[in-house]
Amino acid sequence: MTESMEATEATDTVAFPQDRTCPYHPPTAYAPLRETRPLSRVSLFDGRSVWVVTGQKEARELLIDPRLSSDRRHEAFPAPTERFAGLNDRRIALLGVDDPEHNTQRRMLIPSFSVKRIAAMRPRIQQTVDGLLDAMIEQGPPAELVGAFALPVPSMVICALLGVPYADHEFFEEQSRRLLRGPTSEDSRQARDELDAYFYALIDSKRRNPGDGLLDELIQQQLASGAVDREELVRLASILLIAGHETTANMISLGTFALLQHPERLAELRTGMRAEPPLMPAAVEELLRFLSIADGLLRVATEDIEFAGSTIRADDGVVFSTSLINRDDATYETPEELDWHRPNRHHVAFGFGIHQCLGQNLARAEMEIALGTLFERLPGLRLAVPAQEIPFKPGDTIQGMLELPVTW
Repeated sequence: MTESMEATEATDTVAFPQDRTCPYHPPTAYAPLRETRPLSRVSLFDGRSVWVVTGQKEARELLIDPRLSSDRRHEAFPAPTERFAGLNDRRIALLGVDDPEHNTQRRMLIPSFSVKRIAAMRPRIQQTVDGLLDAMIEQGPPAELVGAFALPVPSMVICALLGVPYADHEFFEEQSRRLLRGPTSEDSRQARDELDAYFYALIDSKRRNPGDGLLDELIQQQLASGAVDREELVRLASILLIAGHETTANMISLGTFALLQHPERLAELRTGMRAEPPLMPAAVEELLRFLSIADGLLRVATEDIEFAGSTIRADDGVVFSTSLINRDDATYETPEELDWHRPNRHHVAFGFGIHQCLGQNLARAEMEIALGTLFERLPGLRLAVPAQEIPFKPGDTIQGMLELPVTW
């Protein structure tokens, strides 16, 4: 079976990634990819042509195919940006390794992110949210919601879970920003190296003076037994810290913006917050589908794969466009609309298969508590400036708001 010439011609000029026109809708330039679902071709920053998966059913099938690798050291692994290419000189724990190494790392961490463990953290998350809102309300409107609320909520929570001093949050938040959105690949590598140095020093300190966080547990159990070495532990700590605050912070800020732009859905959500069952968990799932902030899961084929009328060749790059997959009209009725009662919840906002996000239970809990409490305590919350004046992030990184000025 061979690739359709019509699909190639229809999409050979579509570059990936591109900036969104609206922060919660896929880039308008991706329209041709919708027309050629479920599998098309796009070009990356260096002109390389790779496959892009845009069908929901097909994405779930391919994401569990062992012939697609997540190993970023593979010489043919796709790089969507020059910055990303500059970081592909080594593996990233969890996200950038395959089984059996991936399975070994994941098994170490699963108990700390179980439904039961996260449920036990809910009172602490609520306390964190309440404290930040208390401070914001006391200061009075207007407020910049990203810095005052959306970012510190997950930063405080992941620090508490890992046992990382929150006093260092300005340092690691800045290095995360440089790593994910640095102006050059060299700047991103430097940020990565500075985070590494921070965790090497923190691990050495914790070996002398143990605490009670997840990082302390890994030091006492896995590092002490030789199951991991210091380098692997540093990489695990880095990915947990970065993913643990960057993604959820963007979901809270962009989710707030989207809700304020959909007042009828927000009014329905307010009414349903205290219903039985409460509407908020379903609303969080719909926001995850609708916003799709991590747009572009990456893989490389290690063997030829016959799929959807085409042949994905060994060494071909494969990109999963979550923003399009989660808007697939073959799966979702009226996918462009927010619908708290949507029957199909099989989105891929957290990925799918063995690399599905380890922290998804924590992210859901933080979003439910943060958004629910925010709109309950500030019923008059609204944008402080016109929506079109509010800056949001470019398409080559995790999607979200750079700032979110609000008043009430």
